[in-house]
Amino acid sequence: MGLMDYLKGQFLEIIQWTDDSRDTLSWRFPDEDKEIKRGAQLIVRESQVAQFVYLGEFGDTFGPGKHTLSTDNIPILSTLKGWKYGFESPFKADVYYITTRLFTGNKWGTSNPIMLRDQDFGIVRVRAFGTFDFKISDPKLFLKEVAGSDHHFRLDEFADTMRSRIISVFTDALATAKVPVLDLATRYSELGDALLPIINPITQGKYGIEIASFVLENASVPPEVEAAIDKRSSMSAIGNLNDYVKFQMAEGMAKGGGGPAGAAAEIAMGFGMAQNMMAQGVFNPNQPSTATPPPLPTAAPVADVLTPAQVAQTLGVTESDVISSIETGDLKGKKIGTQYRITKAALDQFLAH
Repeated sequence: MGLMDYLKGQFLEIIQWTDDSRDTLSWRFPDEDKEIKRGAQLIVRESQVAQFVYLGEFGDTFGPGKHTLSTDNIPILSTLKGWKYGFESPFKADVYYITTRLFTGNKWGTSNPIMLRDQDFGIVRVRAFGTFDFKISDPKLFLKEVAGSDHHFRLDEFADTMRSRIISVFTDALATAKVPVLDLATRYSELGDALLPIINPITQGKYGIEIASFVLENASVPPEVEAAIDKRSSMSAIGNLNDYVKFQMAEGMAKGGGGPAGAAAEIAMGFGMAQNMMAQGVFNPNQPSTATPPPLPTAAPVADVLTPAQVAQTLGVTESDVISSIETGDLKGKKIGTQYRITKAALDQFLAH
């Protein structure tokens, strides 16, 4: 081997990387302790960026194309090296290739429930998972904060590194957006698009990563919250409790008075007839009676003061329905201690509406 061949073997003349994988995020060119000579060719392919690092400091960045290394296109490196008269002598530097294409279908999920303050249910624990697509938008920041000096940083390493960070960003974005749990569980696709403008500034500013799409595939809440959601849906389906009770009474009358609904209908009818007779003066002793009053229909005795359970049994509804009607003001009731009491007059007024 001649001297020229020996010297030629000590310098890098072509720097390039052919990416034959689909999971590499960054790759450090193996210089084998060789130096880069003046006029060396740097080849950067599409979906790649080449980043020079000299003694731990970031140098010049090169996009796709064929670059001849000279003083003109490595001004930052020339400054770091302290070349006063330009790039003349060979030098050593690390060259990192960063993949800038879109990486799709990356999974994320909460290993533990996250705590959210919801306007409907208060403090709620939520589990969620889905997928996201990303690409590297700032090679220097990505190398500094994510890949580090790893000579071959792959997607599986990224998943381990970023999963907890993505969850943290998702939690902060969800808290900022103040999305109700009811919407979280029913509007997955819209929610992902709505969170992107909140998530991206964080991931780009901290990690040099742009999230192209963020998909929420599932969000689950504890069983007790699910039960509350089902209860709210049931109440929405029932609508006005007063109309619901009247409907039950009509159903009971159509079935011939059988069951609790029928008993409620009979009692309501008895109250109505009694009110009409009082209006006609049947029970007024000062008014002469012109005819023998018709006998009152048989009805279950009703006390002057009733509990919600007694009213519920009378109307053929649940006790919680009666309490809900009291709280909305449809049925008049008085709270004594921790219990409600309803007068017969208030019940009469409720049924008359």
